[in-house]
Amino acid sequence: MSAPLVWIASPLIFSAVLLFLPRERWITILGTSFVAILAGLAFWLPPDSAQRLGPISLRIDSTFSLFGRQISLTASYQVILIVVYGIAAFWFFGTLAIGNARRIIPMGLAITALLVASLAVTPFLYAALLIEMAVLLSVPLLISPGQKPGHGLMRFIIYQTLAMPFILFAGFLLSGIEAGPADVALIGQAAIMLGLGFAFLLSIFPLYTWAPLLTEESMPFAVGFIFSVFPTFSLVFGLSFLDRYSWLRDSAALSTALRLAGLLMVVSAGLWAAFQRHFGRIFAYAAMAETGLSLLAMSLPDRQAGLQILFYLLIPRALAFGVWSLSLSVFKMEFSDLKFTSLKGVARKFPFASAGLVLANLAIAGSPLFASFPIRQALWEKLANQSIQDALWFALASLGLWTGALRALAVLVMSPENILWESKETWSQRLLIGIGVLGLLTFGLFPQWAQPFFANLPSMFAHLGK
Repeated sequence: MSAPLVWIASPLIFSAVLLFLPRERWITILGTSFVAILAGLAFWLPPDSAQRLGPISLRIDSTFSLFGRQISLTASYQVILIVVYGIAAFWFFGTLAIGNARRIIPMGLAITALLVASLAVTPFLYAALLIEMAVLLSVPLLISPGQKPGHGLMRFIIYQTLAMPFILFAGFLLSGIEAGPADVALIGQAAIMLGLGFAFLLSIFPLYTWAPLLTEESMPFAVGFIFSVFPTFSLVFGLSFLDRYSWLRDSAALSTALRLAGLLMVVSAGLWAAFQRHFGRIFAYAAMAETGLSLLAMSLPDRQAGLQILFYLLIPRALAFGVWSLSLSVFKMEFSDLKFTSLKGVARKFPFASAGLVLANLAIAGSPLFASFPIRQALWEKLANQSIQDALWFALASLGLWTGALRALAVLVMSPENILWESKETWSQRLLIGIGVLGLLTFGLFPQWAQPFFANLPSMFAHLGK
């Protein structure tokens, strides 16, 4: 058996099977168990390795051929497979608390499988088409049957789709040029096309206007899943371009462009988050700031350190987004909207959801004791070594996210004293929010636990990982 059949084809087939199950609880249990098994299998039996199970020797080959194209998941992808399907299990298990398993789990599983395929396909430009297929599958994930698509969803689909022709045309221009530029004019045109493509794909400022609109229109938990998976795979796809073309990864202008784009995203999103009066919009801007944080990590002169920071952010980001979106979904199920005026003083009735929302916001802002704090501190220090001005802008962005969290806390606890404290969350909602917050604190207090796990992730790239 080959790795693409195990970690790509089987999730696609199983996602279709889940659509026909009669009860949502079965979908949650089976879907969560399936992706957890895939993550465990990647840990126990990575591609191109063998394990003995009694008298039987098991081995999973790394390559599979389909219509003359190679799909390959080598041993260097082991950690990313564990992380991706482990995070998927975390998100799918959350549907036990907020429902909508019939939409979130089958579509989410198919999206995850297609995005994993985008890392494995050769030629790598086919990855752009697979990402576009995943984007189209996000439509039934984000809207209910019969519901009219909102402006946020339409912008998301349009911007992500516009990225594809730019990236594909850039790849066409660069075909045959591997080690260095043969035609300066051609390389310049390709670089412009590539920059425009990834600007749309990563929603570089000002192209992230769809994000706050989407959080107002759709279930926050489904939107949080989109915020968690799409930027991650788009960044890895972008890194594959840098790894492939030496003239591109060694360009001084590239680091400058990445740093400017990252700072612009972090600062603009952080400042916008500080002045919002809608809890979902604050979440959206914080998610966009996280993408800017990854671009800043990619811009560091020390590429090895930059990749380590980028990959170390994956689990804290997924945990924080999961807790935050779960808390927002609890409110969305009880109230008509997520405006400050509608949720004023609800902490006395929904203390767990309120605590989850505020603590996840503080975690994303890089507060001490939380999972993102050590990684943000490392990035901040490296930015300060390059430029004090960049470090000050980074601090201003973090202050904006902090301000958004404190304003949210003030609104949630603003109620008359004669209202008694109670908890209207279900036991599953309390449990999942509590586990998520505990995970954020654990990774913040013991960040060294993740070091051996993520140390080999840069080996996915033949040149950048060296």
